[in-house]
Amino acid sequence: MRVIQITTDNREHFKDYHTPKPYFGAAPEALLAGFAELPEVEVHIICCLRRSVVATPKLANNIHYHPLVVPKVGWMSSLYYGCSSRIRELCKSLRPDIVHGQGTERECAITAVRSGFPNVVTIHGNVKELHRLGMFGHGLYGPMASLFESEALRRTAGVFCNSDYTRSLVAPRANRTWPVPNAIRAEFFQPFTSSHKRDIPTFVVVGLICPRKRQLELLRMVGEVVRSGRRMQVIFAGALSGQTPYGAEFALEMQKAEVEGYAMFAGFLDVQELVKLLDTSHAFLHFPSEESFGLVVAEAMARGLKFFGANLGGIVNIASSIDGAELHDGFQSLQAGISRWLDEGAKAPTLAADEIARRYHPKVIAAEHLKIYREVLGR
Repeated sequence: MRVIQITTDNREHFKDYHTPKPYFGAAPEALLAGFAELPEVEVHIICCLRRSVVATPKLANNIHYHPLVVPKVGWMSSLYYGCSSRIRELCKSLRPDIVHGQGTERECAITAVRSGFPNVVTIHGNVKELHRLGMFGHGLYGPMASLFESEALRRTAGVFCNSDYTRSLVAPRANRTWPVPNAIRAEFFQPFTSSHKRDIPTFVVVGLICPRKRQLELLRMVGEVVRSGRRMQVIFAGALSGQTPYGAEFALEMQKAEVEGYAMFAGFLDVQELVKLLDTSHAFLHFPSEESFGLVVAEAMARGLKFFGANLGGIVNIASSIDGAELHDGFQSLQAGISRWLDEGAKAPTLAADEIARRYHPKVIAAEHLKIYREVLGR
């Protein structure tokens, strides 16, 4: 089977055009690793960029990469028709069995449905819902991206939904939906990097520092736990912009917490650095106000960490029936749960990692994709 995956080369997202190899979001990257283990499928990755980059023709024996340069006028301002025309032209040459648009945030989904070939779409972030919640500010991006999302969902054969929460938002606008979780990157299933844990019960928080992820509120809550006489520390990993009001307030609060000794800011970590941090820590915290899936949650539990999280969105699916996973409806309940766990000796879960591998290993998720592709083509 010949499959086209339309996704974002992060060299375009981060304007990092001089990096010699393409790199992708965590979920598409993990899916590609799974496809690399399935020789019966031939995958062609198509990415649109505004500038030329180094082309890497093959990323694996059965995975090919095609960067397409599209001038600025061909993006959102032209309803992505510049991207669509380039992708449609390449699709005619490659003659795929099916085209898969990875995400509705940018051009991927809408160009997949314009490809002229059987197509499906994956929802990574629920754009219409995020726009309703005011997550995109007051510019044109939110309403425009919401329109593109709805149009793609209406026209595609079906939608891969990474959680029940996503499916509930998508189903009224789609012809068909399938519950398919995101895959976890293979690095999170590698042998443990260290058997030595930090001396103090250590919690990790991962993600872009922003209001939706609520790291500032978590930092303040941890301070209250420590001031109640309990020993713990928290390490935050992720990109931080001090130019935003939230980022600046977080940075100021972090300075105070570092002086008091209960928090650290590790900055943005690559995947191996993150795995090493998780392997030396005890618990993982993730308490956003909205979450379509929560890939970092599954990644942390794959390394055997105790999990405390918000009882919402895709986190509910991930934490379901997982040893040691606790979900809470508010910060007061979360604080009580953490305090109770610390008082009881901060015991580590023993079964979580095996169950996460069974559910989210790249080969497992890639095989599920292939099954659905065949179903679509059979219909």
